[in-house]
Amino acid sequence: MIDVIIVGAGPAGLSAAIYVERSGKHAVCFEKLTVGGQIVNTPDIANYPGIKNISGFEFSMGLYEQATELGAEVIYDKVSGIVKSEEDNTFKVTTGSGKEYEAKAVILATGAKNRHLGLDKEEELTGRGVSYCATCDGAFFKGKDVAVNGGGNTALEDALFLTNYCNKVYIIHRRDEFRGEPQNLEAVKNKENIEFVLNSTVTELKGDKALEAVVVKNKETLEEKEIPVSGLFIAIGQEPDNGDFSPVADLDKGGYIVADEKCLTKTLGIFVAGDCRTKDVRQLTTAASDGAVAALAACSYIS
Repeated sequence: MIDVIIVGAGPAGLSAAIYVERSGKHAVCFEKLTVGGQIVNTPDIANYPGIKNISGFEFSMGLYEQATELGAEVIYDKVSGIVKSEEDNTFKVTTGSGKEYEAKAVILATGAKNRHLGLDKEEELTGRGVSYCATCDGAFFKGKDVAVNGGGNTALEDALFLTNYCNKVYIIHRRDEFRGEPQNLEAVKNKENIEFVLNSTVTELKGDKALEAVVVKNKETLEEKEIPVSGLFIAIGQEPDNGDFSPVADLDKGGYIVADEKCLTKTLGIFVAGDCRTKDVRQLTTAASDGAVAALAACSYIS
């Protein structure tokens, strides 16, 4: 019987694990991909209080080491289902590998995954020119022309990162204004090898064995043009993957787990933390704070 099972080992999940262990309980994190979550791919974190600059990988490894040194465990497996026992109010957690675990409380910290464009050839060209992680794949496009699709901080940061490797970087955005922070936008504007393609959307991917070009359509003029690129980095936001937990947690229209600032779900004993829950601000700091709140609530519930 595990005290607290945490689904996800990103910033929210690992922060929760730290607080569970410091409360004298035992935490086990289940992670289907990589410890650290999406933040692992961020080259430079400069908005976390008390830390001027740190890479996403270094930050994630610091969280992981802190949690495991306190006694938390990480199991690499996907949680596929959660059932609450009516007899003793414990939880049976099932994983993709077919194993079952029992816990006194559960914290859902599944984060969110990259949103796709939904275009033909997008899946088959992923890894062959289409990417969702500039820091992972940018070096493969040294000296080539690439495009970034998006208008938030991630898109702007990706474009800046890619200028270090690529000959030219197009930023394709469906609006003429950006959601990213002003300093990021100013830095992008000062790069000579960045070209803006605004009020435009990507409508087609060209290439068979590898990406050769993207077709973009101007929303105002309806004109279409083809831009020859070897890489397309998609940075149009994220979406949650909480369908497996709908029996024990209410989801909103976007698929996010409904919870208040106390991180409570509709099921007593199941809590939620991080980007997978309903809230207005999704930042590294709010993920960590959610983890602390959910962990303390879970420990209070089982004590």
